[in-house]
Amino acid sequence: MSDPILFVPGLLCTEALYAPQIVAFADRPIMVANHREHDSIKAIAASILEKAPERFSLIALSMGGYVAMEIMREAPERVGKLALLDTNSRPDTPDQSERRQFLIDLTRKKGFSKVPHLLYPGFVHEKREEDEELKAIVVEMAQETGPEAFIRQQTALINRIDSRPRLGEITCQTLVLVGDGDRLTPVEISQEIHDHIPQSELAVIQGSGHLSPLEAPEKVTATLRDFLNRP
Repeated sequence: MSDPILFVPGLLCTEALYAPQIVAFADRPIMVANHREHDSIKAIAASILEKAPERFSLIALSMGGYVAMEIMREAPERVGKLALLDTNSRPDTPDQSERRQFLIDLTRKKGFSKVPHLLYPGFVHEKREEDEELKAIVVEMAQETGPEAFIRQQTALINRIDSRPRLGEITCQTLVLVGDGDRLTPVEISQEIHDHIPQSELAVIQGSGHLSPLEAPEKVTATLRDFLNRP
């Protein structure tokens, strides 16, 4: 029997991020991680591991990828296969942390309503910036996440460690996937992860930005299915 799948969403994302894949893999047990309750990557990973099946396939995007790399440091024996989508193994740069702190301050002082709209263009391929249907999904996920969880998530991202030194310890089958138009974690960032993980494979999804499971659901699902079904 195939391992259950554990999905970890990205910043301000919910299970809706993986809606197409959850439907596609409905023949397997599926869990979507809660990454909204803690303000450190280590604490988020520990909380997820407490609730996760004993062994699982781990699929994680962006912030979820940072959590997944922590899970691989803490409990690698529990992960049968690993898929890192549109993510980054580096720590935050000073400029990135400054931007996050600006958004935290904006949320605290003026409210959260504008934040999803400010972030949306960077989340998607440049050709999808005016896609109102996609934007509605992204904004709804952000609203469901809410301001307090957003602040906790941003705090966790600011303080995350450099994962690169230990990527070479990952021995399970690993897929590194990225949209060719991802502006937050560009292809070269995924190439770096691929270069560090032995036996990993790199898939570049054409016509997609940072939210590849939503932007190119058929391509991402097909790539994941091929990866998960491989012996």
